[in-house]
This record gives sequence, structure tokens and C-alpha cells, in this order.
Amino acid sequence: MASVQPQQMTGDDRQKKTQRPKWEGKACEELTGVQPEQIWRFLEDFFGLNKWFPTLTTCIPIQGISGQPGCLRFCAGFKTPVDKDDRKIVNWTKQKLLAINSEEMSLSYSIVDGNVGFNSYVSTVTVLPKENGCYVEWKYEVEPVKGWKSEDLDNFISTGLKVMAERMKEAIQAYEIIMQNSRS
Repeated sequence: MASVQPQQMTGDDRQKKTQRPKWEGKACEELTGVQPEQIWRFLEDFFGLNKWFPTLTTCIPIQGISGQPGCLRFCAGFKTPVDKDDRKIVNWTKQKLLAINSEEMSLSYSIVDGNVGFNSYVSTVTVLPKENGCYVEWKYEVEPVKGWKSEDLDNFISTGLKVMAERMKEAIQAYEIIMQNSRS
């Protein structure tokens, strides 16, 4: 009878074995008639997300200075695709700014605490220039979320980004109209 020798695991093998599967996704919105830098100004205000994200009623600083890596924001009041209409619990997360690059118009953040079940959530939001406008791209990765399907999260992010982009464009257009009328 042949004996089987146990194989030694390398560090890479151990890491692969302990890693959990992740959901990865990306949403992208195209904006025309606005400058990428105009949209970036809204996004780099890390503590101002509630001005743009649908159903997000609260976004307050809890640590650090907005736009500096390491700062934390508390976000609450948003609805998720899996919420029941009669749900009385307020959804909330604490989010940490991991990196920001104003030249590349990109920021990354993670969810460090919350009650929506996101574990190991990391997201990168980038503004990409295009002729006569820009794209806003939101990439994310997260461990599978209990009670959700990956499509639920894709829909949540893409719908949120679509509304954000519309609101930002409307704000820029309103400003430009007001400035034109004030010069007349």
C-alpha cells in the first residue's frame, strides 16, 4: 500500500484557501456638457455624499478632515434593494477614505462598520474625461452579502450613480444659468 505524503502549502496557497469569494462590479455614467473638474469637486467632498446620493439623509464627519486619507464619515438613512417597505431600522455605515488623487480625479474608500452586512467592501470612484464631458466610474468589491444577490448590489450602485450624476449635472447647469442671468 502506497503512502501519500502531505503536500506542504505555500504562503500563496494558504492565502487562496483563506480568501473568501468576492463580488466585483462596476457602474459608469456618462455626462455631457460638463467639465470633469466640475464633477470631481463634488466627489472629492467626502463628507458631502448626502447632497447627491439618493435616499441618503445623513453624511457627517466623525474623524479627520474631508479629502484627507484616513478621514471617516457616517452615512445613514439610505434604502437598499433588499429593504422591506415596512422596515423601521435605519441603514447606516461608517466609511473610511483610503486614498485620493486629485490629478487623476479618483478616490477609494472602505466600509469599516455598519448594519447592512457589507464586509471587506472597497470602492473606487473615478472621473474620466471625454470629449464634451466625462464619465464617472464606480468600481467595488465586497464579500457576498447575506440576503442579497450580486445583482442587487449592482443595481443599488448603478441606480445611485445615475441619480448622483443627474443631480450634479443639474447643479452645475443651475449655477451657470444663474451666473448668466446675473450678468445680463
